[in-house]
Amino acid sequence: MSKPIEFTDNNFENEVENSNQPVLVDFWAEWCGPCRMVGPVVEELAGEFEGKAKVGKVNVDHNPQVSVKYGIRSIPSLLIFKNGEVVDQIIGAVPKNQIKSKLEAQLN
Repeated sequence: MSKPIEFTDNNFENEVENSNQPVLVDFWAEWCGPCRMVGPVVEELAGEFEGKAKVGKVNVDHNPQVSVKYGIRSIPSLLIFKNGEVVDQIIGAVPKNQIKSKLEAQLN
């Protein structure tokens, strides 16, 4: 089973912006309660979308540059990228099926 990729200020451009697959990015922090609710969902989706889309996480406390670049003001924030552009976003803890359907919509 695939684990979420840890995206950082250093690898974000290569892993996300230059990806030829859709990418789900979970912006989170260890101290954030709702983030801990979304975390297991993101892990499940990483396995379910293995080979079809990249799924990963950005710790906002450790990676301020990418968080500022994308205007992350509240967490959890989930951004979906396609061809290097943000095509969808989800803010707050939401059910797995909502995240999954938004990511699936970017697969074609």
